[in-house]
Amino acid sequence: MMDTCDLANLLETLCPMFVLVDKDGRIMRVGPTLQKLRPAQPMAGKEFLDVFELVRPRSVTTLSGLMSLAGAKLHLKLHDTPRTALKGLIAPLPQGNGAVINLSFGISILDAVRDYALTSADFSGTDLAIELLYLVEAKSAAMEASRSLNLRLQGAMLAAEEQAFTDMLTGLKNRRAMDVFLGHLITGNAPFALMHLDLDFFKSVNDQYGHAAGDYVLQQAARIMVEETRNDDTVARIGGDEFVIIFKGLSDENVLSAIATRLIKRLQEPMVFGANTCRISASIGTALSSQFTAPKAAEILHAADLALYEAKRQGRSCHRLYSTLVEAQQNNEAPLK
Repeated sequence: MMDTCDLANLLETLCPMFVLVDKDGRIMRVGPTLQKLRPAQPMAGKEFLDVFELVRPRSVTTLSGLMSLAGAKLHLKLHDTPRTALKGLIAPLPQGNGAVINLSFGISILDAVRDYALTSADFSGTDLAIELLYLVEAKSAAMEASRSLNLRLQGAMLAAEEQAFTDMLTGLKNRRAMDVFLGHLITGNAPFALMHLDLDFFKSVNDQYGHAAGDYVLQQAARIMVEETRNDDTVARIGGDEFVIIFKGLSDENVLSAIATRLIKRLQEPMVFGANTCRISASIGTALSSQFTAPKAAEILHAADLALYEAKRQGRSCHRLYSTLVEAQQNNEAPLK
């Protein structure tokens, strides 16, 4: 017959979470992994039911009652914190000499590994828990890689979308972006003003100093427009030297005229490129969405273009409102075309 010491040594190899109790319910030996849960509190010598709380079946409060559960599943918790949940099976020893209770973590294994820094060496070599841990780790790594890939893809999509809506020379929005933004404003019935700006004398800069100087002037003009408008305003380059500024929620013509005046004044300031001084100005036409019963993007753009044409006709370097053209037509001073 195998004595208790030999049995305990065998169990340490096969069942690192066993509890060996004597006939009185006192713990004689515990597996090394189980003791690792309470490294500063030796379990040997204590009453089993003083260390472990039997959660199910609740009716059992004595060792004799525990012995009667041979072959049945036990649900236990450690009495002190952390109150790790455990599952177990009890196998009585011959001649009533006690019992072996083999414990496991069950579904709480992930918490146990985290709380107690357990490794594969703390489990039996044939325990499926190890494979489960590897699967969980592999799944976590795969999910993390998937999340990282998704974030990169989303970033790439956002960058591509931003690039599709951006004028690469000036960094402003392009015509496509302007069309989309106008569509959103009109669909949402949001009032806005549209300012059409054309750079005067820009062709002369290109002809005299070359395209590099022209590009520099366009970039400086774009910077000025951004500086003279609000963060909520949209500044777009829609052609070679043509720009559109959309002022969401702004319909005060006095304010718009003041902005146009500042833009023209700043654009007339000399721009030094290398050894050359470039001089330009701007003609501006402005229309309001509120001037149309059912505004359409093309209609408002055309109205601002008519106002811009009038500014050009008046000698350039000035601003005209579409409303003044409407008033002139009503007074039979000039037809709108």
